[in-house]
Amino acid sequence: MKLHYGFDDLGQLDWASILPIILPLIFVGLVLIIVALFDLYRHRDMRENILMWTIIILFFNSIGSVLYFIIGRKDVNKHALRD
Repeated sequence: MKLHYGFDDLGQLDWASILPIILPLIFVGLVLIIVALFDLYRHRDMRENILMWTIIILFFNSIGSVLYFIIGRKDVNKHALRD
């Protein structure tokens, strides 16, 4: 049994059996990123640190989107709220 694989071994993989597992994960990750960026853009007047959240969402992929929905939506600009 081989424990370490190199880049030369990628050509020997059976991609047809791996793609049905990988494609749904990639699709869900992309949907999370798009929804998080859309929500951030739509509520940009009520959010603080928009640039920081954009970088987190884009560079940390699915985890960044989940963090935005858990933490970032609570990050409300108090001056934008109506009294």
